[in-house]
Amino acid sequence: MGKSLLFVDDEQNILDGLRRALHPMRAEWEMSFVDNAEAALKAIEERPFDVVVSDMRMPKMDGAQLLEQVKLRRPDTIRIVLTGQSSRSAVLRSLAPAHQFLSKPCDPKELTTRIAQAFAMRDLLSNKTLTALVSRLQSVPSLPTIYNELVDVLREDDPSLSKIERVIAKDVGMAAKILQLANSAFIGARSRVSNLVQAISLIGTETVRTLVLSVHVFSHFDNDSDVAPFLPPLWEHSIATAGLAQKIASSENAPKGVVDESFTAGLLHDVGKVVLLAELPRDYRPILAKNSGVIAAHELEKFGCTHAQVGAYLISIWGLPVPLVRAVAFHHCPAETGETEFSSLTAVHAADAIVSTSDPSRINHDGELDLEYLAQLNLSEKVDVWRTFRAPGSLAQAAGAGS
Repeated sequence: MGKSLLFVDDEQNILDGLRRALHPMRAEWEMSFVDNAEAALKAIEERPFDVVVSDMRMPKMDGAQLLEQVKLRRPDTIRIVLTGQSSRSAVLRSLAPAHQFLSKPCDPKELTTRIAQAFAMRDLLSNKTLTALVSRLQSVPSLPTIYNELVDVLREDDPSLSKIERVIAKDVGMAAKILQLANSAFIGARSRVSNLVQAISLIGTETVRTLVLSVHVFSHFDNDSDVAPFLPPLWEHSIATAGLAQKIASSENAPKGVVDESFTAGLLHDVGKVVLLAELPRDYRPILAKNSGVIAAHELEKFGCTHAQVGAYLISIWGLPVPLVRAVAFHHCPAETGETEFSSLTAVHAADAIVSTSDPSRINHDGELDLEYLAQLNLSEKVDVWRTFRAPGSLAQAAGAGS
């Protein structure tokens, strides 16, 4: 089934350029081009589009306002904003309605790659309700205590990047949002960013401060909610998995980029659980509370997909690097990727399973080591060594592994 895309720009030459550049995709994508927001809204009322790509600066209604309307009317649509403005204020204003931000002139190859990545993950989600739910998310809720800690750090006169990173590395939601913005082509990264320190450095301390203190891009759970008790063990598990995955990758002499990816992928690997808890608590709490069976099996029965697929789709439409998306999507079933070499997925799969065996919380007992997969990579004998890397420690100690 072909995908439908709508491009919106008040400059006809830009639309013509996109039409020419994307012509090779005509066999796979059905593309429409309009030169104003009003025409775009009329188009989405007449039919659904899988993706809307809008220019930021347009008369009457700009790109951020348009994508806000698209979000309300067609919540399952992937929304991308193009901007040539030198100020980052436009990007910050687009954080809620837009999934990704690309700079003008737009690189057609980059645009094609990002859209194709999002499509690949969305095809894993057969539940249309969940697709819409994930697409409308503007943030992943954070722990109030960590949010308040970050606020305190950012109110210091000159907080260091490492100090900010140490706080963000303790929170799944904050890390995901920072990486979303850092992987915006508008920020100017030469390649996709998986390292939190690099992400914060690219964004800049002042922008992070604006995000936290002014834009309120990080939401957080109510301490009195029925969901709150599930969060500390989820965060503890994610941080412990991140630290162990990083150690495993380092012990295998993986390149520094893979070591960094392993930590970040470990931190994000269960972000789908947070999404399901936040958005569908009545349906998801009973699944986490079950005392038998694998959590993913119960998720498939209830939703038609797993928390791994939900999390992977979210970070894919946010434009995070492909290795992170793959590690999140397949952390319970790495063999399905057909990979034949050690990767961040290998590290996260092993770390998740090892951490789970000693985790007292039932909600984290959702996967076992795929010994056949590890054997194919000639890693079976390494497992006992990796287990020795797992030492008990506090949440704060585990978080320090990312620094």
